[in-house]
Amino acid sequence: MEIVDSHHHLWDLDLFQYEWMPEDNTILRRSYLPSDLASILEQCSVSGSVVVQADQTVEEAKFLLECANDFPWIRGVVGWVDLQDEKVGDTLDELIKLGPLVGIRHQVEEEVDENWLLRKQTLDGLKELSDRNLSYDLLVKPIHIDQIPIVCKELPELRMVVDHIAKPNIRDRVFQSWSDSISKLQPYSNLFCKVSGMVTEADHNNWTPQDLRPFIQQVRKVFGIDRLMWGSDWPVCLLAGNYQEVMDAALFGMGDMSPQEKKRFLSGTAAEFYRLE
Repeated sequence: MEIVDSHHHLWDLDLFQYEWMPEDNTILRRSYLPSDLASILEQCSVSGSVVVQADQTVEEAKFLLECANDFPWIRGVVGWVDLQDEKVGDTLDELIKLGPLVGIRHQVEEEVDENWLLRKQTLDGLKELSDRNLSYDLLVKPIHIDQIPIVCKELPELRMVVDHIAKPNIRDRVFQSWSDSISKLQPYSNLFCKVSGMVTEADHNNWTPQDLRPFIQQVRKVFGIDRLMWGSDWPVCLLAGNYQEVMDAALFGMGDMSPQEKKRFLSGTAAEFYRLE
């Protein structure tokens, strides 16, 4: 069965700053390049992937596109552009020519303005993505979830995916408020969700797959198999678990799946959503 990792990162500390990265973190603060991941993917029978931005620069987007051109198993790149730039369309057109750009992400979770997603300039930039058949990764926290239906209604043609199930506080088992919010996303057919990035929201040293299961079961209920995709969030996941452990925990959390459903979750949804070759 083909497996496509819908969400991992690559970074080069010699080239970029990664301002979100703690200076003293010995796990994160080293370069992670395609050669570091290739053997792990082979061991875990993963045949393709989507690499996602980690630095909010167009230069990093170009770097990731170069990586994709050099390593064919990177089938798509989710880069960064300034969505509020009036000339964002020109920037997107330039990037599209350089390699397999499939989408854009902005680190909404770090914006001081909690309503950044709803600004007119942001929505105008998102419309440029929609016009080019590109998708948008929503890196948000639970406080932002209620804004997502507004964007879905404003831009019904834009394919969007909620990264890391919107980062609930799994460590402290803060379930109900997140669950109530995420359930409101069910009606929007242009909205998908990644079962990813969860181990780092749990207790890094003491989490179990059972801790993740209620959260995964809830997004399965809300989005259904057809709008869920698996992602490793490597190498960020290394703070709490290795690649295989993350995949196994996601599969445990999903529970019983038919072969067709498992194929959809592990590759089909990502391939459809990102229009992967």
